[in-house]
Amino acid sequence: MRILLRFLTHLSFRAKISLGLAVIIIVFGLLLGSMSYVISSRTVLDETIKRGQILAINLSARSVESILAMNFLRLTVLATEITQLGEEADISYAFFLDRDGQVLAHSFRTGFPVALLQVNPVEDDQPYAVRFLDTGEERLYDFAAPVMLGQTRLGTVRVALSYSSVKASLDRLMRISITMTLGATLLALIGGGLFARTVTRRINALRTSVGNMVKGNLDVRVSGNLDRNCWEIKDCHQDNCPAYGDRQRRCWYVAGTLCPGCGAGEFPDKMANCLDCPVYRHSVGDEIQSLAESFDYMAWRLKNHIDELSRSEKRLSRQKQLLKTILDVTPDMVALQDEKLVYLAVNKAFCRHLGREEDEVVGHTDFDILNPEQADRNFHEDRQILLTRTPLSKEIMTRGGEGKKWHHVVKVPVIENQRIIGLLSTARDITVVKQYQEKLIHSQKMEDLGRLAGGVAHEINTPLSIILGYAQLLLKDLPPNDQVAQDVAIIEKQTQACRKIVADLLSFSRGTDQAREKLDVNHSIREVVDLVEQIFRQNRIVILSNLDEQIPPIFGDRERLRQVWINLLNNAADAIGTDGCIAVKTKLCPHRRRLVVSVADTGTGVAEEDLDKVFEPFFTTKAVDKGTGLGLSVTFGIIKDHGGRITVLSPVPSEYQDFAGECEYEPGPGTVFFVELPLEGEILPDDECIEIPKKG
Repeated sequence: MRILLRFLTHLSFRAKISLGLAVIIIVFGLLLGSMSYVISSRTVLDETIKRGQILAINLSARSVESILAMNFLRLTVLATEITQLGEEADISYAFFLDRDGQVLAHSFRTGFPVALLQVNPVEDDQPYAVRFLDTGEERLYDFAAPVMLGQTRLGTVRVALSYSSVKASLDRLMRISITMTLGATLLALIGGGLFARTVTRRINALRTSVGNMVKGNLDVRVSGNLDRNCWEIKDCHQDNCPAYGDRQRRCWYVAGTLCPGCGAGEFPDKMANCLDCPVYRHSVGDEIQSLAESFDYMAWRLKNHIDELSRSEKRLSRQKQLLKTILDVTPDMVALQDEKLVYLAVNKAFCRHLGREEDEVVGHTDFDILNPEQADRNFHEDRQILLTRTPLSKEIMTRGGEGKKWHHVVKVPVIENQRIIGLLSTARDITVVKQYQEKLIHSQKMEDLGRLAGGVAHEINTPLSIILGYAQLLLKDLPPNDQVAQDVAIIEKQTQACRKIVADLLSFSRGTDQAREKLDVNHSIREVVDLVEQIFRQNRIVILSNLDEQIPPIFGDRERLRQVWINLLNNAADAIGTDGCIAVKTKLCPHRRRLVVSVADTGTGVAEEDLDKVFEPFFTTKAVDKGTGLGLSVTFGIIKDHGGRITVLSPVPSEYQDFAGECEYEPGPGTVFFVELPLEGEILPDDECIEIPKKG
């Protein structure tokens, strides 16, 4: 049984239908043939028995007179005649008995078999008696009929019909029945095969379409075109109806049709209204046709759904790419962690800060990518945020290869449906903001210090003038070689130094009036260079000038700007000492909104930790008797009053060492000062001129 089931499982559907129909047809054919044979055999036997009855009864009626007359010859003739008639009717014998059972006449030629006398008795009230006999030589039906005259029995008639004729008839009936059964079965098998082919052809079409769908081809169609479509059946001309002209879908599969009887919605919700529609009754097919149409509709819906998913996927992919691009372009460090603090996504700035690739961060925790101390600190901080659901905002300072860095860190819990699903962290580099804050504080401190210095200068200027005046009067009255005169000369010299400091303090505090006018910066610089050049040559210091003649005039204080150039040149000469060069360069910025004056030297340079202090009052790296530390502070104040700014870099960048080719002395690290001044009527922009290199 299991082998049979396995065999049937591997057969095709068409073969199964054909085999099933064949088995059914053959079984029913055999049943019908058998029933036909049984009925026909019974009919033949009934006819044979009726014929034997009639023969026996007729012979009994014809033998009454002969038995009464004891005409044995006549009885013998009757028996012989019926026997001779039996050669065609297949009658085996006939004989007559008297009422005592004695043989009166018979048709046997070789003698009467006595054994036949008692095998088929018949009563007086029986019209006949029948018995099937097997003599050993043949089988036959023996019929016995009483010979009656009124109520008196005269004797008995016995007639026998051979079974061979009956069997021949039965065999002929069997052959006819088998032939007809086989013919009918063959015709039924042919018809069943055609039926199975018709049924399985559409099912095979469905199977082929399913195979195409599995391969990705959704442009399949199993159901054929209708002979008449809905707009043809109803003579509809509403070309704005979504079903109008659609030959691929039946109208009951289309949503939004405009027929008055159509239901709202789409298949299968609208089917309740379609069952009584003449279009549906005309177009609907059998179950396989309905299955094919449903399959076509499913393929159409699936194709549209996949197309929509594909478009949505492209949109989502593009949005994802745009979001990733935005996150990667932003300088802020962005990271998303789940509720277990495992990194789900990070941007490029975050990876650059850690010095790792994205795949080395995503899927890991801080303990995998940071040192244990920092990871533990982050873990407790992040867990506190997730537990309290309170965002965190803080500023942190780090030191690395790029120096001191400040970051503003914001950590926010991600909440969805009242449940925390992660932690979003952002960190923005605020180093520049911190530097601006420091500069602002420094400027405020310089302004306060300037006001203090101005007040002090005003207060001590009068006593110094009195001391200086009396010292000069004493020098006139005392002999030059007198020791007292020499001491008073020292007092006068130091008082002059104090007056110089007071003058610098007044200049630093902007306590003097400014005389603004239109002036040529190049001419102002040339005047100062001509003034100090001879003095510098005594220490073998060469001044190299490269002045841009296209620079327009600016609006400023001529004398104070000359003081700026003198201070910068003196500062450069002091840094060089002897044997060096100073390069003075003017340049108009490309966007033509400001000019830049650079003063570069070949001196010893300024230490990095001192660069931010050079403009502070009283800060100096010179010897005690060589400077007061107010020159650059005064310069800073003058440039600020002119709406400009001054910047210092050390060592000198390579693009500002162009004096190396003209300078005969070996250059040192050097220092370069950049002075930016706005043009006439302009306000200095916040951005830096591209001529000024970034520090570091």
